[in-house]
Amino acid sequence: MSGKNINRRRFLAGTAMTAAATIVPRHVLGGAGNIAPSEKLNIAGIGVGGMGKSNMIQLESENIVALCDVDHEYAAETFKRYPKAKVYTDFRKMLDKQKDIDAVMIATPDHTHAVIAAEAMRRRKHVYCQKPLTHDVYESRMLAKLAKETGVTTQMGIQGHSGEGGRLICEWIWDGAIGRVTEVDAWCSLSYYPFGHAGWSSKWSRRPKETPPVPATLDWDLWLGPAPERPYHPAYHPGVWRCWWDFGCGMMGDRGAHTLDPVFWALKLGHPTSVEATSLDLNPDTHPVASIVTYQFPARGDLPPVKLTWYDGLRPPRPAELEDGRRMGHTEGGSLFKGSEGKLVAGVYGEGPRLIPESRMKVYKTPEKSIPRVKGSHEQDWVRACKSGGRPGADFEYSGLLTEVCLLGNVARRVDARIEWDAENMKVTNLPEANKYVRTQYRDGWSL
Repeated sequence: MSGKNINRRRFLAGTAMTAAATIVPRHVLGGAGNIAPSEKLNIAGIGVGGMGKSNMIQLESENIVALCDVDHEYAAETFKRYPKAKVYTDFRKMLDKQKDIDAVMIATPDHTHAVIAAEAMRRRKHVYCQKPLTHDVYESRMLAKLAKETGVTTQMGIQGHSGEGGRLICEWIWDGAIGRVTEVDAWCSLSYYPFGHAGWSSKWSRRPKETPPVPATLDWDLWLGPAPERPYHPAYHPGVWRCWWDFGCGMMGDRGAHTLDPVFWALKLGHPTSVEATSLDLNPDTHPVASIVTYQFPARGDLPPVKLTWYDGLRPPRPAELEDGRRMGHTEGGSLFKGSEGKLVAGVYGEGPRLIPESRMKVYKTPEKSIPRVKGSHEQDWVRACKSGGRPGADFEYSGLLTEVCLLGNVARRVDARIEWDAENMKVTNLPEANKYVRTQYRDGWSL
């Protein structure tokens, strides 16, 4: 009987009866979907000029077999770092031609995450996708559904979810350190807004009218992907795309995905019933300079309703319990949990949690650690799960819902009003005009 036809159960039973323990090779287990722990994943990187460069470095324990980027000059450093990897411009051609790929890392601009991740999952590739998972609410729901249907291993790039801070917040709150939590303030004092963004020229107050030539190394049509067509301009690429509604999710999607993660996790939040937003300098092209977004979450079992307020480009009021001279959270953001018996403050990624005032922290007996810790990086948590068939911490079931919640904040910001949310039907019920932001339209030639 050939190795390819050996029944897996019989093979494992047979090896258990022998003194020599061996790792089952990939070809015995039936293809790329079953990879033995001793084998290396064949990974492709898609969007490797920016954050993707860092992600690929964290994946160097595996085989980097393919790299894809629409701008070969922007990605040149990463291409050079992995000379054995085949280089592509179009992710679809890469997936068509290179059959040895087991998994993909996606770090393209927000508006192309969903179409790339969906195509990879349909081809049974494991997927690591940078945050925010998608560009709109509908895409998040669909990616979570597709991940469940295909059974591939997924992970969203919220590195804090693999860190210590978020786990401590969960353990302390579940221990009753601050009683029943009914309110949270979370914030990012920065703003993805043109005038304050690195590389931005203040002369472009709105969509630029100039039409400079497209750089020879950039495929502008592929960079646009499903977004509405517009001429190339350096106001969009590289980096500055986060300012623009058509391409980026602003701080609500970027830092919101990080900072709301431990809030979502610790309080076991689901879908909100309503979201209300007030913004400064609302316009159809770029994200507001500042916003306050307020979510109302219903009771969950014996957990009380929660009011969550997100401050974008702002900071919330300083709590009276915080001593003079102490910083609230991180310089750029953080979260403040308000309970019936106290308050807890943490940084952007949940790091450095403390009960306030410090006198409370000094007398609090922290509970035993109950949540498994991640060894190594967030990317390696995904790699281990790909090989073991386990579940990484921020798979698309978890991160898809988290992203939905973040992007509902953007829906409320677009209409600058309160929206009532029917989660089951994915519909704003009180302002029908807001629903066009729940699911945005793709240009011809693109679909999810």
